Amino acid sequence: MPLTANLQREWRFLRGLNRTLKRVKSIAPDSPNLICDDIQAAVEEWRDHPAMTFEDRTVSYGELDAIANRFAHWGKGLNLRRGQTVALFMPNRLEYFAIWYGLSKIGVVTALINNQLSGVALAHCLNISAASCIIVDAETSPVFEAARSLLDKALPQWIMGPAYGEQRDLIQALKSCIQLPPDKGVRQDVRAHDTALLIFTSGTTGLPKAARITHVRAQLYMRGFAGSTGASASDRIYVALPLYHATGGLCALGAALLNGGSVFLRRKFSASHFWREAIDEQCTMFVYIGELCRYLVNQPPSEDEGRHKIRMAFGNGLRPDIWPAMKTRFGIPEILEFYGSTEGNVSMFNFDGHAGAIGRAPKWLRNRFNVRLVQFDVERQQPIRGTNGLCIECGPGQIGECIGQIGGDARSEYSGYVSKTESEKKVLHDVLEKGDRWFATGDLMKTDKDGYFYFVDRIGDTYRWKGENVSTNEVAERLLGSPGVKEANVYGVEVTSAEGRAGMAALVVGPDFDIKAFGDEVSRALPAYAQPLFVRLLPSLDITGTFKTRKMDLIADGYDPGKIKGPLYFHDPKKGYVKVTKGVFEKISAGTLKL
Repeated sequence: MPLTANLQREWRFLRGLNRTLKRVKSIAPDSPNLICDDIQAAVEEWRDHPAMTFEDRTVSYGELDAIANRFAHWGKGLNLRRGQTVALFMPNRLEYFAIWYGLSKIGVVTALINNQLSGVALAHCLNISAASCIIVDAETSPVFEAARSLLDKALPQWIMGPAYGEQRDLIQALKSCIQLPPDKGVRQDVRAHDTALLIFTSGTTGLPKAARITHVRAQLYMRGFAGSTGASASDRIYVALPLYHATGGLCALGAALLNGGSVFLRRKFSASHFWREAIDEQCTMFVYIGELCRYLVNQPPSEDEGRHKIRMAFGNGLRPDIWPAMKTRFGIPEILEFYGSTEGNVSMFNFDGHAGAIGRAPKWLRNRFNVRLVQFDVERQQPIRGTNGLCIECGPGQIGECIGQIGGDARSEYSGYVSKTESEKKVLHDVLEKGDRWFATGDLMKTDKDGYFYFVDRIGDTYRWKGENVSTNEVAERLLGSPGVKEANVYGVEVTSAEGRAGMAALVVGPDFDIKAFGDEVSRALPAYAQPLFVRLLPSLDITGTFKTRKMDLIADGYDPGKIKGPLYFHDPKKGYVKVTKGVFEKISAGTLKL
């Protein structure tokens, strides 16, 4: 007898949840079993299996482990000890994972530095990491050299390639290091609650912060995705995300390497090469984040996009309008969307592929999840509290901040940032009962009656205009449905003599874009208060290395034609969108033009 749609949904949800919980249930903060032990166990089981391919070179599990062991002995040779930090500042390459895996075998922390950083931001990350030395390559060494004067202390530089001046040749140094595992005695006092990695926030709203990734958290990422994806030894995962980020560097690698599968690693993502490579490398899965999938959809149709063997795409940030194209146009049977933050204790999976949802916590399993939504005051930038001083939970359809209860077990612990002050800023006290502590994600969400969670916006991105809260994320989704609009970044800008912030949209458009038709569509699709007051056209959007759109520079430009090159429009209530001239700008600034 065939299962009903509801029963099929519940079965898929329970299957995914059970697979995941089975892999993570034995993780304990006080355990001597570390993330390197998990990986070592996989090496012993699949030693001769291919593990990773990068630029035409493939290494087996055993060979990858041997590379890691050399780095471990290199660290020992430098007298690096438990808790000390090495900064890793390189793009994706074969040795990247092996470096931090090897250093974790001797209890040394690796700070994974975004290789797109430079100048003040780079120096800031190196300073707060308190690194003893830095590993670079020919691409990143000049960038590091340019930032050296901004460092708090001199930092020895080890380069993967020919050394010049004060640089030290790491490749040459590794030749004298043995391939056997280091004695476990060197980390006998290290426990799973100790720090394994430092991973940095994107810095889209300021300088990056260093999140402490304990061995527990690394295990949750790697084991969790080894279970949730249902990957096996026959799977091959396409990874084009940066390995300095948790989604690519932990989630994707865990799905493959803890199951005996293999990774096809790319230096960086290329939409034009993606399908051809996925076919040639016989990939069965790929990992995405942010707008990566939109870049695939924006590519012209090709025969390759229907000839691949990819059975699952997994990641976070897949927009609802792109979801159906992934399944129908590209023929990908399963999409596994998830939600999580690098430093937080909230994680959710959309196991049954419900389009648009980032995860699910059904009522009948409410007590198994530490996640709740509480009502939030956007203007005051804080949760709303009742007369008893406690926060107020949201009902279905209500928008609120997502929070995670902090506990002592592996799944609910909060390791926070290197800075204790920054860590405490993210903790809410006396939330649902006196004395409790919850991690504030900074994300606004809503749920439905079935327990699905839907991302609404980042707190700070949502703005208030004409007495109404406006979600930049929801507005962007509507704008992306307009003819000719390929990409959209929505944000709020301050306008002289007006309360709140007015909506502005930066768009990347195609040749079929027409500003009048766009204005007509916006008027139909959005209420008046949510319609962007200003629109600027750009050849491309500035994004982070993890495919998140940057807003700070756009906000700083505002709607000033003196700062902006390219088409810039203002929504006139009578004429629709008109070009912002110097005269129009002066009238808006003077408050003489009706908004």
